[in-house]
Amino acid sequence: MEKERLKSNFIKPTKEVQEVITASGGSELKDGIRASDLLKRPEMDYSHIQKLAPSDVELSEEVTEQVEIQIKYEGYIEKSLQQVDRLKKMENKKIPENIDYDAISGLATEARQKLKQVHPLSVAQASRISGVNPADVSILLVYLEQGKIARVSQ
Repeated sequence: MEKERLKSNFIKPTKEVQEVITASGGSELKDGIRASDLLKRPEMDYSHIQKLAPSDVELSEEVTEQVEIQIKYEGYIEKSLQQVDRLKKMENKKIPENIDYDAISGLATEARQKLKQVHPLSVAQASRISGVNPADVSILLVYLEQGKIARVSQ
């Protein structure tokens, strides 16, 4: 609820606002800014925002700390969640046991050797092998998506 309030509260560059920002070591505003965006600045904390956009509700220190953390780091949190989703998808993408890594053009020599040596069961497992870089994982994914999998004859 407080996060939504800060996202919808717009702070105009008044003299008082500029004084608070410059006193904290920040650069003055040229235009108005959302309270949540102002809080994302490294020199700003919730107490500064509370001076500029006071809340009607008394919040505990723990709540204000959580609000500050969530707003300041929401970009990083979102990126991490996307990375977790990608890893889950790669974990579900299985690699056939008898795949022929030599038939996959574009794989780095070291990656090819490591993949042949380890025989990963999933793309996520392959991505965790030392010597297999993200580009190799992408090539492997494309290869698996195409469905034209060359198999090692046994």
